[in-house]
Amino acid sequence: MSKARLLAVCLVLAGVAGFAWMSIYGLHNDPRELPSALLDKPFPEFSQPALGEPERLLTRNDFLGRPALVNVWATWCPTCRQEHAYFNKLAAQGVPIYGINYKDEEDKAQKWLLDLKDPYVMNVSDPRGSLGMNLGVYGAPETFIIDSEGVIRFKYVGAVDDRVWKEKMAPVYEGLLKP
Repeated sequence: MSKARLLAVCLVLAGVAGFAWMSIYGLHNDPRELPSALLDKPFPEFSQPALGEPERLLTRNDFLGRPALVNVWATWCPTCRQEHAYFNKLAAQGVPIYGINYKDEEDKAQKWLLDLKDPYVMNVSDPRGSLGMNLGVYGAPETFIIDSEGVIRFKYVGAVDDRVWKEKMAPVYEGLLKP
């Protein structure tokens, strides 16, 4: 093999190795920290039924007035079950949480909330995932923090637990509570 050809092969292999290293050890490899195109933008407009109340249409305006969490959840999502008790704890502490029941069956979702307790101020039924799609949701669970004007200030993908709340979300939420 000529020296030029050997050099070319080595450069290609070095490039592949560099790409692999960046994929594994790079700064942005945490799937829970997927960037949101909607960060610092208004929560999308929508008009969808409330879970369990198909005649009651909810809109973006129902989320306005105070900082809050917006949790995208589903009964088919094991990680949603994992975080649900923590949302009950946050709700008991006065943190308002709006739910978006994502690509789910209404009767299963209502039973879930009866069995596991309902931490949500209100729940949007999103059986086709259209609101989720407008939010750029990849799956469930995903949780957003919105300010009192309905602007998205933070997004987290994955289960919210005590560590995630204290280290990542509480500082953002509590910062929005200050006048």
